[in-house]
Amino acid sequence: MTRLERLRASLGVRLLVTDPVNVLYLAGLASSNAALLVDPDGPVRLYTDFRYLEAAQAVPGVEVELARRALIADLAERLDGELAFEADSLAFGAVETLRAGGLELVASSGSVEALRAVKDDDEIARIRRASLAAERAFEALSAETWIGRSEREIAWRLRVLLHAHGVDELAFDAVIAGGPNGARPHARPSDDLVGPHSLVIADFGARVEGYCSDCTRTLSTGELPRELRAIYEVCLEAQLAAVAGIAPGMTGAEADHVARRVIEAAGYGEQFGHGLGHGVGLMVHELPRLSRDSTDVLEVGQVITLEPGIYLPGLGGVRIEDLALVVADGVELLTAFPKELVAVG
Repeated sequence: MTRLERLRASLGVRLLVTDPVNVLYLAGLASSNAALLVDPDGPVRLYTDFRYLEAAQAVPGVEVELARRALIADLAERLDGELAFEADSLAFGAVETLRAGGLELVASSGSVEALRAVKDDDEIARIRRASLAAERAFEALSAETWIGRSEREIAWRLRVLLHAHGVDELAFDAVIAGGPNGARPHARPSDDLVGPHSLVIADFGARVEGYCSDCTRTLSTGELPRELRAIYEVCLEAQLAAVAGIAPGMTGAEADHVARRVIEAAGYGEQFGHGLGHGVGLMVHELPRLSRDSTDVLEVGQVITLEPGIYLPGLGGVRIEDLALVVADGVELLTAFPKELVAVG
């Protein structure tokens, strides 16, 4: 079955798909102004304006209709009856426009995202290519001098190397966070210089043929203070436990606990304040979520991150992240850069 056919089979009422990433996933149309009307009992219609009309007409299995640039207002006039909409992405103003047109609206959440969570062979191959390109770039960066360079300079150098290794674009702006800045999980690269005897977190991802990778490594800049060395070893133990212990059928909360219990047992539970991971695909954050409160269930074919971290304000932090494919007997890693502590000069 095609993606559209699988979606249709899951629906009980017509669904208006307006999220651009979901439109891209279902129809292969990259657009800032398109909508799919997926009818479980009728044809699938693709609405877009003149700018994307020719590309839309090449999409198989849909009936294309030219719409005004004010797409939602146009649909409010064209459509009637009961209609489900994507409540997680359609703006409140757009919902009110549809409602004012007399539609009987039903909020819907996650129908397309659930399909996106399980990757097909082509998607997995693209993610593999993105991960490999990103790793090669980071390997080249790790051979360079880091001490005395600013976080911002290192992040820019990584961007250059990613493009040099065939990346279409960055999946997200890279995090380079040294010393105390590493205690902030999503620190932005600053003009602070990377100093000796500290940890440096590098979180980076690539996008190749539309699909993302995501990887984090924490490097050292020489001999470390005892507590920094200790949190690295604990974080690595937790990450390896996740790699060895996670399997399909687990909930996101159960998967999170595999790593979290190691960190909690070492006395750093309060310093691991985020979830273990998330899905990766067309976007760098997708379903499933691996966190303390996640009821998402891991399935074969999902691509997930495994990224425990420990953060000590004023001192530094560590995060170790692999990209992994959920397989029948556990997970297969899509990242290969060493996780034992690597020193840079």
